Amino acid sequence: MKKMVYALSRAAVVLAAAAVLPVWAGGSKDKSVITVGATPEPHASILNEIAGDLAAQGVTLKVREFTDYVTPNDAVESGDIDANFFQHVPYMESFNKEKKYHLVSVAGIHVEPIALYSRKYKALAGIPDGASIAIPNDPTNEGRALLLLQSAGLIKVDAKAGLTAVPTDVTENTHGYKFKEIEAASLPRVLPDVDAAVINGNYAISAGLTAAKDGLLVEGAESPYVNVLVVKAGNENDPKVQALVKVLKSQKVKDYIKKRYPDGDVVPVF
Repeated sequence: MKKMVYALSRAAVVLAAAAVLPVWAGGSKDKSVITVGATPEPHASILNEIAGDLAAQGVTLKVREFTDYVTPNDAVESGDIDANFFQHVPYMESFNKEKKYHLVSVAGIHVEPIALYSRKYKALAGIPDGASIAIPNDPTNEGRALLLLQSAGLIKVDAKAGLTAVPTDVTENTHGYKFKEIEAASLPRVLPDVDAAVINGNYAISAGLTAAKDGLLVEGAESPYVNVLVVKAGNENDPKVQALVKVLKSQKVKDYIKKRYPDGDVVPVF
């Protein structure tokens, strides 16, 4: 939000009027409009499905699609949009720490299991020693990918690194894998050029990949990486935000997710 700046020479009456103006932590000042940033699948698809339900409550939903993980957070922090829907809490917290932002989660909606994919090999056992494996290069998702490989006994990661592990935290790599750190949105495009890649669910879906059918290794149902609706701190109780939360956590959305993603690529958590 752009801060209002008033010259000291302004008349007292103008200053008095300014003092009673509402303070906005970000987003549209129109109480009947909410603008939400989202990656195309499954987030924007889910939002577009419930736009009519939100309109019935007097709130117009505007969905702005993004293809990366950085811009939608910048947009919420700056007040360019009211909320975003694409990330999990570990990523949000890492982003807040790095950028000194004030993003908060207002609702957990679903999990998108991350998975290992390959265009060259049909089974995990077929991936050879020395294979090139692409992984997301952003905080938390990189660690998430490495922990997925560790869950299958393929590597060992320093326990102290936790969710923010990077390749230098790999303490045991008996297969001699070569890790390529790639921007998450580009992983589907580089898949033919590497032996395998760990791809986030939203980008896998957009690329026509299905974890249950195409994944050689899939994150378990116990995943802590729940995708959440995010706003800037101070806007959690905004009526239009709460109206969106109510609709997102409805039976209609649960049914829509199960119908659109029947193979478990998106799993509702409410």
